[in-house]
Amino acid sequence: LLWLLVLSLAWLGPVLGDEQDEEVVTEEEKEKEEDEVLSDEIKEEDNVLVLHEHNFARALSEHRLLLVEFYAPWCGHCQRLAPAFAQAATELRNESSPAQLGKVDATTQTALATEFGITSYPTLKLFRDGNRTHPLAYTGRMDTQGIVRWMQRRAGPSATLLQDTDAAAAFVNSQDLVVIGFFKDLGGKAAQVFYEVAAEMVDMPFGVAEAAELFQAYGLSADTVCLFKKFDDRQTDFPVDPEQGLDTAELTRMLRVHSLQLVMEFTNEVQPTSPHPHLCPVRAIIPHPPPPPQTSNQIFSAKIPHHMLLFVNKSSSEQLSLQDGFRAAASTFRGEVLFVVVDVNGHGADVLPFFGMTPTDAPTLRLVKMENNRKYQMEQDAFSDTAIRTFIQAVLDGKVKPHLLSAEPPEDWDTRPVKVLVGKTFEQVAYDETKNVFVKFYAPWCSHCQAMAAAWEELAERYKDHEDIVIAEMDATANELENITIHGFPTLHYFPAGPDRKMVEYKSTRDVETFSKFLENGGTLPVEPPVVSEVFLLTETPTHPRAVPTPAGRGDRSCGM
Repeated sequence: LLWLLVLSLAWLGPVLGDEQDEEVVTEEEKEKEEDEVLSDEIKEEDNVLVLHEHNFARALSEHRLLLVEFYAPWCGHCQRLAPAFAQAATELRNESSPAQLGKVDATTQTALATEFGITSYPTLKLFRDGNRTHPLAYTGRMDTQGIVRWMQRRAGPSATLLQDTDAAAAFVNSQDLVVIGFFKDLGGKAAQVFYEVAAEMVDMPFGVAEAAELFQAYGLSADTVCLFKKFDDRQTDFPVDPEQGLDTAELTRMLRVHSLQLVMEFTNEVQPTSPHPHLCPVRAIIPHPPPPPQTSNQIFSAKIPHHMLLFVNKSSSEQLSLQDGFRAAASTFRGEVLFVVVDVNGHGADVLPFFGMTPTDAPTLRLVKMENNRKYQMEQDAFSDTAIRTFIQAVLDGKVKPHLLSAEPPEDWDTRPVKVLVGKTFEQVAYDETKNVFVKFYAPWCSHCQAMAAAWEELAERYKDHEDIVIAEMDATANELENITIHGFPTLHYFPAGPDRKMVEYKSTRDVETFSKFLENGGTLPVEPPVVSEVFLLTETPTHPRAVPTPAGRGDRSCGM
C-alpha cells in the first residue's frame, strides 16, 4: 500500500504541478491584460489611435487636433466608415499634418460615451488643444476626402492670405469657384465670421485680402465677400453690412446658392441605391440618396426650398430649344427656386418613376416643394419665360393645388384580409366613420417593409371578421395624399372611427401581439414601464447618416429619414 501511494504521488505530482503552473500563468495573463487596459499607452490600428478612458487624456495632450470616432463594433455605418477613416488618417500623416485621428469603442468605453453625450453611431468629434469640455461636432462628408479636407481647414489657416494683385489673380484663376473676403481689418468680427465659414465650406478655396491695392483692383471701397466663377455672372459681391456685420448661416447660404449654375443639369453617374440596409429615405427628385460628387449632390446641399424641373429628351433639338425660356425665367427666383434640366433618356431616366412619368411625357415641367415633396404640374403647353414665371409665382402664392400620384386600385383590393389602398380610394376607406382603419405605408424596395409583411398579413387574418376594424396598406412611392406626408418606411397610421378625421401614428414595437393590444385598446397602448434598449433607428442628415436610440424592438425593422 505504501508503495502504491508513493507511486501514485510520483505519477500525479507532475500533473498537479502543471495544473498549478497553468493557474499561475492564467492569473499572470489576466493581470497583464488588466495592466494593458489600465495603461495610458496608445496603440494604433491603420494609423488610427485606439483610445480608451485610461489613455484619452494623454492623446489629447499629445495631439493639438484630434478627430475621434465613437463607434459600435456591430454598427454597419461604422464598419463602412472604417476603411475611409483609416485612409484619411494615413493621408494626413503622410503630409505631416498636426491633425490626428482616433477611435473609441463606445460600447465598452461607456464612461467616455457618457461624458461626450454619444447617442448615435458613428459620432465624430474634434478636440482642439487638449480641451475635452467643448469638442466640435464633425460636419463634413463621411468619406476619405471629406475628412481630409475638413481637417486640413482646421489644421492651417482656413483662408489663404493674398498680398498683391498677382497672387489674387492666380488664386481667382486656380479653380472654377473661389471665394475672397476683402476686409480692412483681418482681426475684426466680420473677418472672423468669414474664417468660420471657410472652415466649414471645404469644397471651395477661400482667400482673404486687406491690401488697399486689392480693394482698388476689384472695384471695392468697403468690406466685401466676393464669389468668383468661371460661368454665369463671373463675380458676385456680398457687401458686409457696416452695422450688422456678417452672419455665418446667411453667408453660407448665399455662397451655396450662387455657387450653383443658374440652370443645373441633373447628372448622377451611378445608379442611386440605399447607402445602408436600415435607411429607406423619401427624397425629392430621386427615390434614393445620390452618391457625390455629381450635380445631384450640389442640388441637395444648396438647400433651396423649391426645385423647378424641365424634363426633356436631349436627342430632340425641338425640346432642347425649350431651355431658352426656362433659363430666362430662372434669375427671377434665384435662391428661392432652383432650375434643373432632366434628360429623360439620360441620367434622369431613373427619377421618372418618382414623378409617375415615362420618357414619352417629355417635354413637361414640375415644381417640387422640398419640405414635403409636394409636386406641382404646369398644365399649359406654353414654355415661355412669362408662362413659367406666372406658374411658379402662383405656386409660391398657394394658388395651385399639388399634383398627386395615384395608382389604379386593383380589382381585388378589398377581397383579401389586407386591403390595398391607392390615392384615389384612400379617403373613402381611411375616413369611414364606422371603421377603425390601421394603414401601413410602405415602399416596395424597403427591406424592412418586406420583413414586416408576414406580421401585417397575420394581423389582418386575425381581424378579418371584425366588422369595425380594417387592416390596409398603401404603396407610398406610387400614391400621394394631400394632407399626409410620409417621411420613412414603413409608417403606420391608425384612423379611428368617428366624424373627427383623427389620425394616430403608431410608434411602438412592430409585432402582431403589440399591434393587437393597440387595436383592442382603441388606438393606444396600455401604459407599461419603459424598456431600455440598445437597438438603434437610423436617420439622415445633409452630410451623413446618423443613428439614434429607439424603443426596444422597433429599430431593427424600421426605415426612417
